[in-house]
Amino acid sequence: MRRLHRQSYKRQPRAIKDMVMISERPAEAADRAVPGHWEGDLIIGKEGKSAIATLVERHTHYALLAPLPDDHSAASTRDALIEAVNTLPPHLKRSLTWDQGSERAAHKALSPQTSRSTSATRPAPGSGSNEDINGLLRQYFPKGTDLSQHSPEHLAAVAAELNGGISL
Repeated sequence: MRRLHRQSYKRQPRAIKDMVMISERPAEAADRAVPGHWEGDLIIGKEGKSAIATLVERHTHYALLAPLPDDHSAASTRDALIEAVNTLPPHLKRSLTWDQGSERAAHKALSPQTSRSTSATRPAPGSGSNEDINGLLRQYFPKGTDLSQHSPEHLAAVAAELNGGISL
């Protein structure tokens, strides 16, 4: 039996307040010349109940992983990102490019606490460093698995393995 596909004109617009478009990203972030510019995304676990936030530095491809064991709401994502980013030295907190997902609705609260500008933007699908890392992460965390079972220590070990000796 045929089913109608979702119709694009009926979709709800993503209303992220004070969103910064990707075209406004600093030039040094676009050409990957200077460290400290990050791309972020989520990998979602079984039934959408758990997630892992992934951050990849655009110049070095250094990866950070932040657990979201209970949900991936805007507040939970913001808190996990703040905790992950606070481990970085100040010169590596320049910008963050993220898609327009609802989990980033609290992006303005991230900036002052981490001294970084944020971009709630939409990179071209499949074009970023983060998508490459997320593909590799699926070898460790297959689709359809419960991501809440992985401790922060385990995520740090996986990130260290992916980083393969890269240090910041």
